[in-house]
Amino acid sequence: MDNVIISLDDRLADAGDTLNVAAHLDLQSFALGEREFVLPQGADYDVVLTNAGEGILATGVLRARVSATCDRCLDDTEFDIAGEVDEYYLFSEPDPGVMEEDEEEGADYSLVGADSTIDLTDALTSALVMELPYVVLCKDDCAGLCPVCGENLNRVDCGHAEQLAREAEEERMANSPFAALRDLNLE
Repeated sequence: MDNVIISLDDRLADAGDTLNVAAHLDLQSFALGEREFVLPQGADYDVVLTNAGEGILATGVLRARVSATCDRCLDDTEFDIAGEVDEYYLFSEPDPGVMEEDEEEGADYSLVGADSTIDLTDALTSALVMELPYVVLCKDDCAGLCPVCGENLNRVDCGHAEQLAREAEEERMANSPFAALRDLNLE
């Protein structure tokens, strides 16, 4: 993703001032681990910058249409995401003696640049990544691929599922501790 740099001007000079920033990102694709995600139409963001006195609070949303490969059937699938943008940009580094221990450990902020700019890139990237599913499915009840013949079970019922279920039941019955009683003649 290209850097998204926003210049702060007189519209955010006083505490409580706000500025709406909305734009389109021409982000085509990105990799997350081994997985490749495609954004065929890019991404759009709408962020409100608020002067909070000690810094700039950036809140808003990032929206995108995402294409990926289904983890079960390996077909291409598309889904929409809407990630929450939430970042705090301090005007200056806080004094470590003033901050309490709890605040130091959980401190999550960036700094306003010396040239009075903020870089929204990390906040937008986080919003995008946090909304991506850990397991990508074409639909909630995707049947996946047949482990025997590799057919996509969403399109074709190859019959192997019943065969595998029957074999599993036969194996379960054969390995049962009561299997020895099956041939017992009580007459």
